[in-house]
Amino acid sequence: MSRSFSTDHIPAPDRQEAWLWNAKQICGDCNFQFPTKFPFHGSISRRRLADLEMTLFSSSAVSFNKYPVANSNSGNRACIVITQLQGLRRYCQHGKTTILKKGDATLIDSGVPWSSDCPGDCARLYLRIPQVLIESQLRFNEFAFATRISGDSGLGAILYRLSTSLFEQAESLSMVEGVSAMEGYLRILAACLRGDNAQTAANPVLELSTRITNYIETHLTESTLGPVEIATALGISVRHVHRAFSNQESTVADWIRTRRLKHCQSDLCNPRLQAKSITEIAFYWGFNDSAHFSHAFKKQFRICPRTLRSRVISGLPVSADANGMHNSPELSAIRRLRAS
Repeated sequence: MSRSFSTDHIPAPDRQEAWLWNAKQICGDCNFQFPTKFPFHGSISRRRLADLEMTLFSSSAVSFNKYPVANSNSGNRACIVITQLQGLRRYCQHGKTTILKKGDATLIDSGVPWSSDCPGDCARLYLRIPQVLIESQLRFNEFAFATRISGDSGLGAILYRLSTSLFEQAESLSMVEGVSAMEGYLRILAACLRGDNAQTAANPVLELSTRITNYIETHLTESTLGPVEIATALGISVRHVHRAFSNQESTVADWIRTRRLKHCQSDLCNPRLQAKSITEIAFYWGFNDSAHFSHAFKKQFRICPRTLRSRVISGLPVSADANGMHNSPELSAIRRLRAS
């Protein structure tokens, strides 16, 4: 496969198949599941550093189950360091579950089945490190797999910054420079695993937040969607909905509106949906007032929906603001990380 792949210019009905084919060239024997209700988008970017491969996966909601062919004694066995760049994602292995938010990291044993899933858009960076190299810093059996390394502060925050920097600079570093950088990375990783940054229990607030955002994503088309309905469906109080959602740095209503607007934006840019009116698209995604929708859309993307559709149909360029999440996902994710 090519070093970079994106579904941006692929017809919506073909995106899942194209992304799946490219992903399997990296992941091998595995199973992906896509929510059939929503248009899919994604990108994959691969870079090499010190003869190791770093892969940035960016996509809308997708579930993953890996059934490795490498046994515990295989020379192909490796540790996969996963750094969460955007969104929330759950990782499961050895009967353990950890949920990562932006900045967190975890380790996966490539010789044991594992799975992951996310409620919506997310980006994650994979670094595959052979077992023999891992053991130069820390014995393989000492690793706490599927354990969250917090990126909030301390060495975990340094590890997060270093991961994104290594990906950005991978192709500009010489082999000697790359090896030195990777040695430093492994030392910090080992220190994180031996210290307090590796959290052995999943964060219950993140667990609840994932359940809430997952419910929202699968019920966006319902105009009645709100905190009360979410709380009732999940068997929790409205107060708990608001409290758990504070981790998203957004109110529940703001999150729902933004997710609906992004889906509307995607549909307006889809040539296969030109027969649908703007109002039809807006109402399908849960809006019930066309004037309110137009105002919210223009505020979010700095372009009115009618102008956006007209420019897309005419083949005219669209500004970065209007492109939103579809504008080079793998690079925009890194840029946001560097700026934060």
